[in-house]
Amino acid sequence: MKRKYSKSAQKKVEKVMRERKAGTLRSGGSGKKVTSRKQAIAIGLSEARRAGAQVPPQKKGRSRKRRSR
Repeated sequence: MKRKYSKSAQKKVEKVMRERKAGTLRSGGSGKKVTSRKQAIAIGLSEARRAGAQVPPQKKGRSRKRRSR
């Protein structure tokens, strides 16, 4: 079975998680400190994607159903 995430992507996420634990990880837009584990993983995967690592495409947000009247 083919790997979903490459080793380089795994290393990138690992590095970002260490930064979060040390308190030095900042978000890109506002520059605020990242404390959320999920947000840190998302940042790591995004960086890995930009570096060209094998990472599945980002999932789109859930679409809401419109109620018809």
